[in-house]
Amino acid sequence: MKSNKGTIRSKIFNRNFIRQTGIVWAFIVLSGVMALSQPAFLTIPNLTNILKQISINGILAVGMTIVLISGGIDLSVGSIVAVSCVTAAYFGLAENPYPLIVPFIAAILAGAFLGAINGFGIAYLGFAPFIMTLAMLTMARGLILLLTDSRPLFNLSRPFINISNKFFLGLPNLVWYFLIILIFGYVLLKRTVFGKWIYAVGGNEQAARLSGINVRGVKWLIYSICGALAGLAGLLLASRITSGNPRVGDGYELDAIAAAVIGGVSMAGGSGSIIGTLFGVLILGVIQNGFDILGLSTYYQQIMKGIVILLAVFIDIRARKNKSKSLS
Repeated sequence: MKSNKGTIRSKIFNRNFIRQTGIVWAFIVLSGVMALSQPAFLTIPNLTNILKQISINGILAVGMTIVLISGGIDLSVGSIVAVSCVTAAYFGLAENPYPLIVPFIAAILAGAFLGAINGFGIAYLGFAPFIMTLAMLTMARGLILLLTDSRPLFNLSRPFINISNKFFLGLPNLVWYFLIILIFGYVLLKRTVFGKWIYAVGGNEQAARLSGINVRGVKWLIYSICGALAGLAGLLLASRITSGNPRVGDGYELDAIAAAVIGGVSMAGGSGSIIGTLFGVLILGVIQNGFDILGLSTYYQQIMKGIVILLAVFIDIRARKNKSKSLS
């Protein structure tokens, strides 16, 4: 009898252990394959380059993780990045004597404002997240193209350019911004009451409402936060490419969703973590970098990314089915 119980516990432990650490092992295996195929992969300059490449998508993925856990989705972050990119660049022009804090505030507020519109439409007007954020995707993109006449802003100040293109303690500034946002996302979800509310809303919105949670307020704030992070990403992108380009950010929302889903965030809401999203971002970064080193076309990267996303969603579906069976 004891041996049977031990066997059952062992199986449960192994299953839970594999599910919880699977993304880490996938990253290790993928990195190992890339390292064996190309020795240049494990060099310090290349690893630093990977971290720099994933930072902006990583910031967007943190915001997307929060939204997905709540049971929503945000398709507009790429367009919000474009709006914030141009906004930050305008206040970072060399001929404008604005303090460096001004483009930061302007870009983040621009993103938060558009995110708040998303949240208001979803929480208070009853629009489905897919429809509301899809509409914002097109409206925000059209607005910034109209205001700029589709022309980028150049001649940015040197301090503004240095925001993303300098190094601190041996790492690019972009990586430090990403780490700060990672810590912010982790603390928000795991160490605050608001984080518990996010999981509750995503897990069962009706039950969350009956337990006294202001579901509408939570949703409104979630999309505002996601928009603010997209605003920060837009500023960092403007600094990195040394221009305010209204056409940037196309497809960024898909990369952010992919990173979160690969990292184990459920599209059904209610589960996921920032740590998982971090490894999802890293896996996408390794795939992109490895394919670049191998000289393979970006089309192969897109195919591989799609396969990895399908695999991650399939694993999530199977896990939810097994969970429902065990509960029944």
